[in-house]
Amino acid sequence: MKIYTRTGDSGETSLFGGARVRKDDARIEAYGTIDELNSVLGVARASWPLSSLDEQFHAIQSDLFDIGAHLASPGTSRFAGPPAARVTSLEHDIDAMESELAPLKTFILPGGTLAASQLHVARTVCRRAERLVVALNDADEATKSSITYINRLSDFLFVAARFANHKNGVADVPWTRT
Repeated sequence: MKIYTRTGDSGETSLFGGARVRKDDARIEAYGTIDELNSVLGVARASWPLSSLDEQFHAIQSDLFDIGAHLASPGTSRFAGPPAARVTSLEHDIDAMESELAPLKTFILPGGTLAASQLHVARTVCRRAERLVVALNDADEATKSSITYINRLSDFLFVAARFANHKNGVADVPWTRT
């Protein structure tokens, strides 16, 4: 099977189920940004190969793939969105990481280690993905659970960036007014 189909050459693409939409459709933008987030998270994982969070990162990447599949298949129930237990898992992971970190006393700038910097990039892409999914104004329960998950994921990524610096003996970069 060839990877190219030529069916998108006119600026349209197919959703799961066959409906054709323009490539600049809000739904395509939303799940494309989820795909971008998944890729950025893959880069972050590659920059921290011995991370104690690698298992969580792997699970998150699978969750993001599921969210993208849900967004690409409107009107179907084939992809249910992340269950509440996945949000709870992110919250537990955040709490566990924060228990090892000094409390924040100032805003921090993205930076420190390469892994932390990549996780900050993932966090900003995650926030954009959240805005785009919200903009779909989709009342589907799977979309609602996806929004909750993405919101919590951005918190997880922020704390994971701080955790990456901590585990690698690098201080967070404090923001100072210039």
